[in-house]
Amino acid sequence: MAATVRADNSAVAPSQDGAVVTWSAEELKEVREQLATEIRELTAEIAKAEMEIASSDVTDGAGDDQADAGARTYEREREIALTLNSRDLVAQNERAIARIDAGTYGVCESCHQPIGKERLQAFPRATLCVACKQREERR
Repeated sequence: MAATVRADNSAVAPSQDGAVVTWSAEELKEVREQLATEIRELTAEIAKAEMEIASSDVTDGAGDDQADAGARTYEREREIALTLNSRDLVAQNERAIARIDAGTYGVCESCHQPIGKERLQAFPRATLCVACKQREERR
């Protein structure tokens, strides 16, 4: 059963033990603000990292030995990987905010059962319940 959004803007979904789990409008607002804050922080980190990556391209040292060039290449690839990871986190946060706005936050995208409130409090970007996530990781 999917979660429903009541007139008072609280999300309601039955938990796996049958009890009703309610997200109040205030709780959803706090989660949304937390996600938006993280998006701003990550976006600033991405901009800073991209500037560092771009500046390292310009300052490539002529006459460096192979070890220096290898270390510089490794460090650049590491920075690029971290930037891509940050971009992925931004996308996950934006998707969670969209789910809050659509009234589907807290509903597993695979089985359409509720995602445990504790799981979402620990990992607010979760889109799968624990059972579906475990099944996905075993593949």
